[in-house]
Amino acid sequence: MELGHRRQDHRGALLTSRRRARRSHLASFSAVAAGVLTLASVLSVPAFADGSGAGAGYTSLGGGFFEHQGVNGETDVNVCSFAVPAGTAHCDTHVRTDPWAKRARPARGGGASPGSTLGNNGAYDPSYLQSAYNVASAAAASGGGAGQTVAIVDANSDPNVVSDLASYRSFFGLPSCPTGTISPSNKSCMFDVVNEFGNSSPLPQGDTGWGVEMSLDVEMVSAICPNCQILLVEANSASISDLGTAVNEAVALGADAVSNSYGSSEYSGETNDSTNYYDHPGVAVVASSGDSGFGVEFPAASSYVTAVGGTSLTQLTNSGTRNGSETAWSGAGAGCSAYVAKPAWQHDAGCAKRTVADVSAVADPNTGVWVYDTYGNSGWAIYGGTSVASPIIASFYALAGNKLGSANYPASYLYSSPGALYAVTSGSDGSCGTYLCNAADSQNGYNGPTGLGTPGGSPNGIVAFSAPSSSLTVPGSPTLNTATPGNGSVTLNWSAPANNGGSPIIGYDVYEGTTSGGESYTTAVASTNGATTVPVSPLTNGMKYYFTVEAVNSKGNSAHSNELSATPAPAATVPGAPTNLAAKESATRGVALSWSAPVSNGGDPITSYTVYRGTSSGGVTTYTSTSCSGSTCSYNDSGTRHGRTYYYEVAAVNAVGTGPRSNEASAVAR
Repeated sequence: MELGHRRQDHRGALLTSRRRARRSHLASFSAVAAGVLTLASVLSVPAFADGSGAGAGYTSLGGGFFEHQGVNGETDVNVCSFAVPAGTAHCDTHVRTDPWAKRARPARGGGASPGSTLGNNGAYDPSYLQSAYNVASAAAASGGGAGQTVAIVDANSDPNVVSDLASYRSFFGLPSCPTGTISPSNKSCMFDVVNEFGNSSPLPQGDTGWGVEMSLDVEMVSAICPNCQILLVEANSASISDLGTAVNEAVALGADAVSNSYGSSEYSGETNDSTNYYDHPGVAVVASSGDSGFGVEFPAASSYVTAVGGTSLTQLTNSGTRNGSETAWSGAGAGCSAYVAKPAWQHDAGCAKRTVADVSAVADPNTGVWVYDTYGNSGWAIYGGTSVASPIIASFYALAGNKLGSANYPASYLYSSPGALYAVTSGSDGSCGTYLCNAADSQNGYNGPTGLGTPGGSPNGIVAFSAPSSSLTVPGSPTLNTATPGNGSVTLNWSAPANNGGSPIIGYDVYEGTTSGGESYTTAVASTNGATTVPVSPLTNGMKYYFTVEAVNSKGNSAHSNELSATPAPAATVPGAPTNLAAKESATRGVALSWSAPVSNGGDPITSYTVYRGTSSGGVTTYTSTSCSGSTCSYNDSGTRHGRTYYYEVAAVNAVGTGPRSNEASAVAR
């Protein structure tokens, strides 16, 4: 079916959904616009929210632009202003601005650099990117993206994008990509540019910042998937309502993957916008995680998209094989969404809601990529940002050759085959102190800045972006081993099921009830990202709780485990002090003692009493031990000298230890 026919088939339904979506978006946006917006309030990252206007390593240039300084004198600047209100996006592209980078130029056709210079004379060209991410293996396994369409959604317009794309592909020896009608029957690249309503004219007003973004996006698709068809959908503005309308249009026009290299700070209306614009089962909708370090942007926060983080890439050669390494990029966005619920396939323990990111690719401007743009720039320049990573990941979904019509969300595919990705285990994007910003603290291979890793983890790495086999089943049931009570909590431990259903276990859900068989299976009280021990709290001390556990893979939840119960209670302490200690002359020999048991046994039974004795007040020392099981106790000290005065104290003992002593009492021995 050709492009024009697809437009006509979806027109009526889409116009109705767009009108609803815009009304919803405007209602949520008006609440934000009613306040006074400051630069700090529109930025979504803690490093920029201290009132200074910039985080560590950043210098404010005014107008929402920031220069970042690298450790070796490199500098880069965001090409789209960050000074936008919530509900309006900025592009996630950075350009190198240091003198060396401005002078550098790539070698025609691609090639190795002299000496130790990175990539092709300072940045990566298609041959290096394809080598780093094992694209040849991916393409060989899937048909190379023939017949697949990658849509790019950006704001405003770039009048030079067609000629710039042709220059980029020609310079690096990629096959041509002529403009024309996009159709699944085309097995080589075709390029089309439409507005957010699917028409070739009128296109929106030009914008040099977003124009650079467009050049970067279509050229990165070309680098990874030269045979893929490229559909550029230009939104009328950078509002999420216009960008989201463009996403809906891209899907209506048959896109297999949609790349969104932009983001807004989070806002309360994003949950509605997530559903209205980004909920497209079977289509790989991907979004950049952001470029300002630890913090979350929308639409990366949407539970329906694949959130794409960023890395610093060192690829040594362009010979076709990965031989480098990656670390988490310090600018990659990551963290917990403030509003969007966690998708079913995510089970990390650090975020109650959606965790960003899912996957990643190169984004560091200091290990950047070559882009050719003549509208916002004068030709070749080195670029970075998670804007680079998003179209790379969208292209991998296209290389996987997934068929439209699936009811699954492609982000879930990654969690079915995490071993096919290259796990990134070093680097950080902030100082949160956990896996949410530190790759070295990865939970079962997952961390915030890079998600599950990057493409190219194995020769068959394309399976990470492929729909799982229909033969998969849910896992077997785990076995709940222990339920250990604590103060206001119960710690559970279980064993993994023997059968994972043909897909890795990605987490466990814990359920609780206050009667046997009464667990609520609609809401998990705890979830883990593969760990098999978890504390459940807060619980009420003295109340008996019942627990079961379910294992989760990409197919779904297992049947629940066996049931165990436990009653939380405060931790035991030493007993209180005995009271009413009295001493008198014994009726037989020595001194007769009596006392009352402590009011509190410390939560553990009293096992004995220690008797302290001395011949002067305040000078008692440990003398003997005696037992008593009642509330009143007695002891006759016969080891005394007749007529001498003795002084006594008593302390109770339980399994925790010896408690405080009683009052002192004295008597003359018989």
